[in-house]
Amino acid sequence: MQSRLAQAQDYAQWLPLWEAYQAFYKTSIAEPVTKQTWARFMDPAEPMHCAVAEQDGVLVGIVHYIFHRSCWTSDDYVYLQDLFAAPELRGKGIGRALIEHVYAAARTQGGSRVWWLTHESNADAMKLYDNIADKSGFVQYRKLME
Repeated sequence: MQSRLAQAQDYAQWLPLWEAYQAFYKTSIAEPVTKQTWARFMDPAEPMHCAVAEQDGVLVGIVHYIFHRSCWTSDDYVYLQDLFAAPELRGKGIGRALIEHVYAAARTQGGSRVWWLTHESNADAMKLYDNIADKSGFVQYRKLME
């Protein structure tokens, strides 16, 4: 298994993983937004990136991450927004490899922090996260702008 940046020809394999990720979180993202997101991943001027885990020519995991400014440092932070491994292959190191890919991208591009959120019910993922990162202690609040 290897991780690498997504390429345009990966769309057909990325899409089912993206849709499975949405199903896991019981949400649905409109097709135009999905297409715009993919276009952003393919645009080198965008701060949004997608890496994939590939095994024997098949995509088995995805991670989306975004470089952004911070008022607390002169270097960018990296927000790991979405992480998904094929359910039948969980526990095989795919999630860890994709997070390590984001860590490496942050180091290479001068990021000072990688951070992410997960739902409090995602206990299996938190077992991994507790071993490779620190809990911040912060609670998220949000207001959707409609």
